[in-house]
Amino acid sequence: MCQACFQPDPVTGKLHFCHCGSPTTLAIMRRIEADISRRQMIGGMAAVVGMFAGFGLAPRPVRAQGPARPVLLTNLRLFDGDQLSLREGTEILIEGGRIAALPAPGQGPQDAERIDCGGRAVIPGLIDTHWHTTLAAVSQIVAMTQDIGLLHLMAGQEAGATLRRGFTTVRDVGGPAFGLKAAIDRGVVEGPRIFPAGAIISQTSGHGDFRFQNSLPMMPGDPADYASRQGMSALADGVPEVLRRTREQLMKGASQIKITAGGGVASQYDPLESLQFTEAEMRAAVEAATDWGTYVCAHVYTAPGIRRCIAAGVKSIEHGHLADEDTVRRMADTDTWWSIQPFLADEDANRYTDPKAIAAQQQVAQGTERAFEWADRHRVNWAFGSDILYGGGESQGRQLAKLARFMSPLAALHRATGAAGRLLALSGARAPYDGRLGVIAPGALADLLVIDGDPEQSLDWLDDTGNLRLIVKNGRLFKNELSGDSI
Repeated sequence: MCQACFQPDPVTGKLHFCHCGSPTTLAIMRRIEADISRRQMIGGMAAVVGMFAGFGLAPRPVRAQGPARPVLLTNLRLFDGDQLSLREGTEILIEGGRIAALPAPGQGPQDAERIDCGGRAVIPGLIDTHWHTTLAAVSQIVAMTQDIGLLHLMAGQEAGATLRRGFTTVRDVGGPAFGLKAAIDRGVVEGPRIFPAGAIISQTSGHGDFRFQNSLPMMPGDPADYASRQGMSALADGVPEVLRRTREQLMKGASQIKITAGGGVASQYDPLESLQFTEAEMRAAVEAATDWGTYVCAHVYTAPGIRRCIAAGVKSIEHGHLADEDTVRRMADTDTWWSIQPFLADEDANRYTDPKAIAAQQQVAQGTERAFEWADRHRVNWAFGSDILYGGGESQGRQLAKLARFMSPLAALHRATGAAGRLLALSGARAPYDGRLGVIAPGALADLLVIDGDPEQSLDWLDDTGNLRLIVKNGRLFKNELSGDSI
């Protein structure tokens, strides 16, 4: 049976199907494409995807961008994602979904569509390296009890909001995000690029074990629990099972693998300080991922858990707020990445009633400032992640802005652009998008924002999406409130 590749053209968005099937199958596909083209001509894109409009999921690009005409951004100040400064005297040429060049003023092609940025700052599209696409917009009780269709529809709506907040890429570190990723890539709904991990791989009674005690013990032949059936988590005990679950996620298209190596703040059955997975089990996941050219990231807070991860070859520590300084040095020495979240037990934090969860939350918050300090002191590779769960997605930009309490605004912004793009690049051949992310440089994918605000002075502008005057993803304009010669 022919399988469709569904790779959209980076400029036109038209789907290109594979040609490995029978002549009959290909003829059918040509008829379908012709019908879609006819519907678009008669009724516009709404005639094709209007069914999604009731949920606010239909894509809303500002306009169709013809393949023959590049776009030139002029009159701007550039933050390229790497250098911690803004520079003037350059323009940005976008063509074919990529940054084609950074010409000097007046040196761009005469036939380009010019957009005047009005002296504003232009920055790369933002990247959140710790995001849960399917779980960000619903409560925990909804996530664990409602029909999975509702979760996916809510996730689709949240994906559009994520893009409108300026986050053009997210690294999903647990949940059934493969379908939404495909829908976004095909242009069915709007949203960020997604680097999916698939199900969180957890040991029994680990941070990804969402069962209740009344479902124990698990007996041979018992059906999988709800979270496992829906692809939120995958339980594995022992090397053979870890290998199986890791390979299943790779088969689904995971760009990286997520394991749980320690307890969580709100977890009912795994204490925060608990160690999860033996080194041999972790190494099994690492070896399976490495065989496919990618890596393992691990949920863990404590120093002993981090050290076990490092010994097993885990390449990205998620959280790690309770690391000690010696462990941070080891992270630097082994080139282990750190995805840090600004957990401050403040107005944006999750609300708990369990005294143990409240105490754990405070413990993690106390380690946050120290984590940023030591990461900088020992030059650990680290990137921003928000880890927003069960509501509160509107705080995503505000979470990034909090980093400016611990470093300069541009240094903080770098952790959600250039540095985050380097973390994503660890996926190697499993990366779902071909090109550099997080930077504005020739050859990089054309994801960028034009902002009202001075990123050298503050990141407070991130709290209001109205300050994003232009949002470009893959060379397409998803929001444009600037003047140009043909908009």
